[in-house]
Amino acid sequence: MAKLIDIYGNEYVVQDIVTFKEHIIKHHTADGKPDGSIHEENGYYFKVDNEFYNKLKNL
Repeated sequence: MAKLIDIYGNEYVVQDIVTFKEHIIKHHTADGKPDGSIHEENGYYFKVDNEFYNKLKNL
């Protein structure tokens, strides 16, 4: 399990970090770089920018 903070400062516990990462890479990146889109997960919102993407890669 991993914990992430959404854009509103709420803590979200990711149950399956592998699947979460795969989704972000497949749907929220272009040429291996974050595209700045918003990912919604169970009512939590994450902006997929460089900071978020780098943090996610290190989990």
